[in-house]
Amino acid sequence: MDTPEQPQIYLITPPTIKLSTFPDQLASVLDGAEIACIRLALAGGDEDAIARAADACREVAHARDVALVISNHVLLAQRLGLDGVHLDDAARSVRAARKELGPDAIVGSFCGASSHDGMTAGEAGADYVAFGPVGASVLGDGTKAELDLFQWWSEMIEVPVVAEGGLTPELIRDLAPCTDFFGIGDEIWSQDDPLAALKTLTNAM
Repeated sequence: MDTPEQPQIYLITPPTIKLSTFPDQLASVLDGAEIACIRLALAGGDEDAIARAADACREVAHARDVALVISNHVLLAQRLGLDGVHLDDAARSVRAARKELGPDAIVGSFCGASSHDGMTAGEAGADYVAFGPVGASVLGDGTKAELDLFQWWSEMIEVPVVAEGGLTPELIRDLAPCTDFFGIGDEIWSQDDPLAALKTLTNAM
């Protein structure tokens, strides 16, 4: 993933999706906005349900030349013909995932607010590191990834960085100079018109 002047949008699916409606919603967002990559971030361990959702989203994404990665399921990523994997355990699985998926797959790592984990993930072969939540989020223990982490990272580290979790237009405006991607999910899927909600956020750049 190249580092552009302006951050790119990295779309994160809801934890549960309705196969009857979500692929159309996803298509309308992809057709109306420039999206760099999609993360299939489904809750639960039902591999059949995940596989069906992945197939539906992959068709939509690949028809528009957008990469699709899946959270944590390294073997499913391979089996379902996805573009890679997003790991939630900081740097622990990066090396194994890279070995399993090969040099061309996308391997990303979520590192909370830890620059140390981020650097370890980068050294282990991650294509990008995600920090978050950057805003108020129900996830996690209240730890936030602060602006100065992104400023330091963008000055010191080559590995592309994703800002995600609780994004608002204000946070996007502040973070735009020092992040490569914004990971946007709940912020838009909880709205009646996800594309309009996304445009409200991206206009803040």
